[in-house]
Amino acid sequence: MLCVLIGGAGIGYVWQKNQIATLGKQIKEREQRLAALRDNNEKLRKQLAALQSPPQIERRVRELNLGLGPASPRQKQVVWEPVPDLTTPAVAGSATSQYAAGRLQVPPIP
Repeated sequence: MLCVLIGGAGIGYVWQKNQIATLGKQIKEREQRLAALRDNNEKLRKQLAALQSPPQIERRVRELNLGLGPASPRQKQVVWEPVPDLTTPAVAGSATSQYAAGRLQVPPIP
């Protein structure tokens, strides 16, 4: 009976050490994959920033012959943030209290 107990404990010890080694290897592989993915994300982030730069966009417009040009002042429209009307208290729970209070101040288009 004592031999079976010692033998079982030895086998359990070896199995546990093997599991620890296997899990350590998996952790190391996953940390390496995480580092590679972070490097790739950083590279893609830089590439996206370069592609979104105005000179790059202008170069692609010319390259693809899209016929685009800068917007004229008449094509631009300014949208102003509403100014709250502080003289009228908002009624809690009313349908109008869900929206921004105040009036839009839009400059006239020349």
